[in-house]
Amino acid sequence: MKVYRIHVQGIVQAVGFRPFVYRIAHAHNLRGYVRNLGDAGVEIVVEGREEDIEAFIKDLYKKKPPLARIDKVEREEIPLQGFDRFYIEKSSTEKKGEGDSIIPPDIAICEDCLRELFNPTDKRYMYPFIVCTNCGPRFTIIEDLPYDRENTAMREFPMCEFCRSEYEDPLNRRYHAEPVACPTCGPSYRLYTSDGNEIIGDPLRKAAKLIDKGYIVAIKGIGGIHLACDATREDVVAELRKRIFRPQKPFAIMAKDLETVRTFAYISPEEEEELTSYRRPIVALKKKEPFPLPENLAPGLHTIGVMLPYAGTHYILFHWSKTPVYVMTSANFPGMPMIKDNEEAFEKLRDVADYLLLHNRRIPNRADDSVVRFVDGRRAVIRRSRGFVPLGIEIPFEYKGLAVGAELMNAFGVVKNGKVYPSQYIGDTSKIEVLEFMREAVRHFFKILRVDNLDLVVADLHPSYNTTKLGMEIAEEFGAEFLQVQHHYAHVASVMAEHNLEEVVGIALDGVGYGTDGKTWGGEVIYLSYEDVERLAHIEYYPLPGGDLASYYPLRALIGILSLNHDLEEVEKIIREFCPNAIKSLKYGETEFRVIMRQLSSGINVAYASSTGRVLDAFSVLLNVSYRRHYEGEPAMKLESFAYQGKNDLKLTAPIEGEEIKVSELFEEVLELMGKANPKDIAYSVHLALARAFAEVSVEKAKEFGAKTVVLGGGVGYNELIVKTIRKIVEGRGLRFLTTYEVPRGDNGINVGQAFLGGLYLEGYLNREDLSI
Repeated sequence: MKVYRIHVQGIVQAVGFRPFVYRIAHAHNLRGYVRNLGDAGVEIVVEGREEDIEAFIKDLYKKKPPLARIDKVEREEIPLQGFDRFYIEKSSTEKKGEGDSIIPPDIAICEDCLRELFNPTDKRYMYPFIVCTNCGPRFTIIEDLPYDRENTAMREFPMCEFCRSEYEDPLNRRYHAEPVACPTCGPSYRLYTSDGNEIIGDPLRKAAKLIDKGYIVAIKGIGGIHLACDATREDVVAELRKRIFRPQKPFAIMAKDLETVRTFAYISPEEEEELTSYRRPIVALKKKEPFPLPENLAPGLHTIGVMLPYAGTHYILFHWSKTPVYVMTSANFPGMPMIKDNEEAFEKLRDVADYLLLHNRRIPNRADDSVVRFVDGRRAVIRRSRGFVPLGIEIPFEYKGLAVGAELMNAFGVVKNGKVYPSQYIGDTSKIEVLEFMREAVRHFFKILRVDNLDLVVADLHPSYNTTKLGMEIAEEFGAEFLQVQHHYAHVASVMAEHNLEEVVGIALDGVGYGTDGKTWGGEVIYLSYEDVERLAHIEYYPLPGGDLASYYPLRALIGILSLNHDLEEVEKIIREFCPNAIKSLKYGETEFRVIMRQLSSGINVAYASSTGRVLDAFSVLLNVSYRRHYEGEPAMKLESFAYQGKNDLKLTAPIEGEEIKVSELFEEVLELMGKANPKDIAYSVHLALARAFAEVSVEKAKEFGAKTVVLGGGVGYNELIVKTIRKIVEGRGLRFLTTYEVPRGDNGINVGQAFLGGLYLEGYLNREDLSI
């Protein structure tokens, strides 16, 4: 007879791991116990014949629950204990602080619960909060570890006898399913008018009928509150845009099922797999032409963001509704955090929603819907939130740290035991409300990850970012080192982190990032290894009159780029000839146009940039595609959609002179074609020209440095025309090409790169000067 203590780490809480262990222990005639160890994983003690114990351990790996992930198993032999049976012991909070166990993310409703939901004989028939061990909210309801009911928002709902009998039965699918509930004891919905009066009757059925009639309904879900309406009615969608102040930003839609999605969008097998995965993210799909839904769902774009139902609430609404497609967009005003609390909903949505469908379970942790797009056949995560968080990303460095991320599209990352744990989507931290949300979320991550000391806090190089200031505060509070790293180095490092690379030539293409020379970068070729970091090439600097204003009014970028080869009189003539409506789109029209020209002539309030994003924005203006940015990336995104309608490669070039990619020459070639070639072909060719230039210079530099891998990071990494072209050229020259498929390519994933660079710094590979000067 032998006795072993087995310590399992990974995703082993909230996934039915203990009842699974209980069952296989009984199957192998073993005695002992299993228990949760807070953040330290699961402890198993087994007593029996050695061959039975070995068979048990094989089954531990082979037959584990579908949502479980075993990262590490340690075992030690201990003296005989004399157990008379195998049992599940109450969770322990011992070993806090050194473990590496984490709960899984929020999981879409499973097929078993869905069958019960629509079974009239089931106790949970049409109960929107139906869950089991294999599905339901996790991250959004947890307040502390171990993941037990008393540490979640469900502690306010004492279980009835029926639910408790299932909860305590190791052979039941709901054994220790912490959100387990039924209509007798669990959370419930109520339907209200916008002024707070309750509507009597079945709240979900009535809400569905109201949506059918064209009303806008606020719906409280798992991670926050959505605004829903009939997505098939152009007038209703227009009214929602007006009320929520989103004139152009694409709305996410929720379709009843895959068959419905196929009526208006193309779905590849990979996209279908993602749409139906337990994550249930929003997936940007290519629209069918003609597009049968209102164009104002995603104006000027060739894609539409679609998700499928992921909670009982959604399935019940569609069951009662005649409308097969809803707008399902986060309930927040531009730049603000998603609303999650009932009181706030009544206060802020009074003039937005006609009705409010609210439940009485708190949401401790808001989580927006995740967003992905398939680029060149592979998944590209745009917004990593519900369904992903709080899963970690492995890095080859062990330290305790915080990477505070970027200013926009923010997510931070907590570093512990060789992993970065990226947060849910935080947003635009230039807004004080979002910054406060970030402060709260950081504290929560520290709590559930048992982080009570820090070695390092890593922030962006930009001196004015609120995230940089917050990082400095937290470093001071914990007595940790504080390190600032250049924005585009971090983008490249994010790819290195995901693929565990030690040497790359990286292409960083995005909007803006503060450069080591104080200028605005965004079109960079960078060598990064464990021993060195060096900027090798970049888009030529061009003036941005008004600085950051150019990101909102891209005519400013166009004027700046044209001024490299033309005097201001010629620039004005070009603008008035080819894109005169761009002047009218300025906030103050002709008056502002004159101010811009004076700024350039005097050099006052003029920044200098090498940004790819602003170059694409400028082409968007010149080709009369988009004159103003209402949401992040709008002009460039619309230019890509416009370019998809082009076919003819006009063989445009962006010449490379020394370390500079001469985009001003590319604009000259385009000016020669204006009025002669199809503007859609020009847009298509512009993308290819930029991609070719970056691919050529990166291949040349990779061979010069002996690097075998070229990587791409930054927000332009979601542009399929550019990514596909670069990949073909790089791989055609015998080098490996990689980008990220788990970590967001844009600023939402930059925390992972910051954490990676922090590890290089602490391990002594790179110093402060390497990373920021």
